[in-house]
Amino acid sequence: MSGKPVAKDPSCRDEFDPRSLAPDLALEKILAAVRPVAETETIPVREALNRILAADIASGINVPSGTNSAMDGYAVNGDDIPASGSAELRVMGTAWAGRPLDAALEQGTCARIMTGAVLPRGADTVIIQEDVERDGDVIRIDNATRRGDNVRRAGEDIRQGDVILSRGRRLIPADIGLLASLGIGEVEVIRRLRVAFFSTGDELRSIGETLDEGCVYDSNRYTLYAMLARLNAEIIDMGVVRDQPELIEEAFVSAADSADVVITSGGVSVGEADYVRETLARVGDVSFWKVAMKPGRPLSFGRVKNAAFFGLPGNPVSVMVTFYLFVQPALRAMMGEMQTRPVTVTATCTSKLKKRPGRVEYQRGILEHDADGGMVVRKTGAQGSGILSSMSQANCFIILGMDNAGVAPGGTVEVMPFFGIV
Repeated sequence: MSGKPVAKDPSCRDEFDPRSLAPDLALEKILAAVRPVAETETIPVREALNRILAADIASGINVPSGTNSAMDGYAVNGDDIPASGSAELRVMGTAWAGRPLDAALEQGTCARIMTGAVLPRGADTVIIQEDVERDGDVIRIDNATRRGDNVRRAGEDIRQGDVILSRGRRLIPADIGLLASLGIGEVEVIRRLRVAFFSTGDELRSIGETLDEGCVYDSNRYTLYAMLARLNAEIIDMGVVRDQPELIEEAFVSAADSADVVITSGGVSVGEADYVRETLARVGDVSFWKVAMKPGRPLSFGRVKNAAFFGLPGNPVSVMVTFYLFVQPALRAMMGEMQTRPVTVTATCTSKLKKRPGRVEYQRGILEHDADGGMVVRKTGAQGSGILSSMSQANCFIILGMDNAGVAPGGTVEVMPFFGIV
């Protein structure tokens, strides 16, 4: 045999592959290629949690609708507040929330008032009950309260005609209450995004099936289902597709016919039994195959018919990392959401992190406060792409840039908290 060195292609062991896209460039290409769905529907406000608004919502009323008291106390006219010393005022009645006092204040008078009650005519100030001495129908006050204190003006929170929620907003519980406070019972939202997904591999078994020798349970479909459910997508789980070209092609065509997005896990590397790539050459169009990242380098993106396509790696951690970094922002953009990218923060790293330059790494970490209240982060332990427990233990990604050569304890790192990625 010749002593000539073996010619090798770049592999997942290599830190640098010139054919891989930088993660930020890959995301830009994805977001530039996807388009929001156009169809909308009108639904009851109680069913609108986690849906995306299809149009701006303007208030039809002032909030508060009338000038009212922010505290339990006594409604007075600011002219009756003494410049110094004290003054006595006669109580002429009580204003209750929902039951206004149908009388105007006269000079030297006041009204008992409850929180939320409309101010009587002639009143412009509320003195809290703790600052008042009362004897029968007479109160004594001093000058500790200023004109206008403890009063909520009509329209102070929301003015009639104000846009209160904008198109593209994902509705949160506070929004549901806000809409109800304005008497809005229905909202127009963008229809739910339809996402079909399947796993590929003869070694995969679903829960409830016998685990033969050399086989593993398919965790990827379950994590994908959970991540898609949190996004409120319409989910089409197509199960496990065996490593047979005709079955994989049939699954791709069926998925693209029924969904806006097709996601696969596994089968996008260069093995002889990885048929996803060759199938896509016939029925789809792929923009790129590799991203300069760890874990998750064998990531593909393109189209199958009119559906966007994401080919995720087979390793469980790689599936979750690539979903959060690339798939989720794209799905949120397709859902019409305006805010699509996760938030990152900086923290002090208390672990020693090993890394070689050449690609971006997303290590799993635990972000918490130290004894002084500062933000610190530590890695979860072993960082292999098959160690799914590292994702279960983590609450963030520690992002180590392309040129990073490792981090010593006490170094500052960029962190992506999981709460920022739904």
